[in-house]
Amino acid sequence: MFNILFYTPEIPGNTGNVIRLAAITGAKLHLVEPLGFNFDDAHLRRAGLDYHDLAVVQVHQNIEQAWEELKPERVFAFTTTAQKNFAQVSYRPGDVLLFGPESVGLPEHVQNAPQITERVRIPMLEGRRSLNLANSASIAVYEAWRQNDFSGALL
Repeated sequence: MFNILFYTPEIPGNTGNVIRLAAITGAKLHLVEPLGFNFDDAHLRRAGLDYHDLAVVQVHQNIEQAWEELKPERVFAFTTTAQKNFAQVSYRPGDVLLFGPESVGLPEHVQNAPQITERVRIPMLEGRRSLNLANSASIAVYEAWRQNDFSGALL
């Protein structure tokens, strides 16, 4: 399925919600340290409900370790500074959907890493700063999954 990669996430509730998203869709969640929380955080547990045991979650010490362990064929960096609409991409199983921390988004050095296949954006009305991280990941995962006929899902 798909890989969700959060680069240094800060808010436990967002990551908890995406743990639940990963469990429901079969995506794998990868987190790059430092994290703005620990796995004992009540907000993280509450947001993920009882889905923690159903999700595949891997923590990486840094982005280089994530690249080494993922060995990604294609990585789509989601950023408000991109020009390409995320829905114009033809997603394939195994793709990595990369998102930055809530407060600042993906830093330039990550956006410009050689592993990045393409930078993409989720459309928004003009003058709006950004979507919530968990919402953005949900939109991206469901579009990628939809393009692949919701493989494995009960329809």
